[in-house]
Amino acid sequence: MRGIAFIGGAGPEPESCGALAQDAALVVAADSGLILAEKAGLRPDWIVGDMDSLDDPHRLVVYAPERIVRYPQDKDFTDTELALRLLWEKGCDETWLIGGGGGRMDHLLAIRSLFERDSWPRRWFTDAETVYGLEATEQLVLTVRPGRLLSLFPLGAGPWEVHSQGLKWPLAGLPWDRGFFGLSNVTQEPEVSLWAEDGRFLVILPHAP
Repeated sequence: MRGIAFIGGAGPEPESCGALAQDAALVVAADSGLILAEKAGLRPDWIVGDMDSLDDPHRLVVYAPERIVRYPQDKDFTDTELALRLLWEKGCDETWLIGGGGGRMDHLLAIRSLFERDSWPRRWFTDAETVYGLEATEQLVLTVRPGRLLSLFPLGAGPWEVHSQGLKWPLAGLPWDRGFFGLSNVTQEPEVSLWAEDGRFLVILPHAP
């Protein structure tokens, strides 16, 4: 069951957001992620967070109070973490993030760190890129325009092993280790396949070449 968390920061265009959320079983907005969701014409099932970055608190009055989970500003978890935790508690075994682009570097790195955890989001859509999580024994097939950039970063403790088809520079046999990455590879075919033999990877596909 797929759940989607709309989070603060820049996200895809409203039409794209609506399409991404179309088949979701549950939609949660984290604080100002509510703005992004509503721009896409969506009414989230739940709203969570401290609401410190919400532009207008009156946005909340149209939602049932029991669907708004408000936290104090001084808390141990980010609003994004709280949204993901709610999705998992409600039975979503696949979670996506929408938003989170631009903004502060520490926020960006905090979201990236979520992909290192035992429970982690599988996709992340911002205004500028689409990010995929890929782990051992999984295959990721992307339908893309040739000439697109694609970057790969190892996650977790390793070891890592990944193979590819349709990229300018094949990934097999690279010396993956902490601090190593594959930056700005180039798609050469309309369909690109990546499959991980070992470890976990972050696959980043910028929207512009």
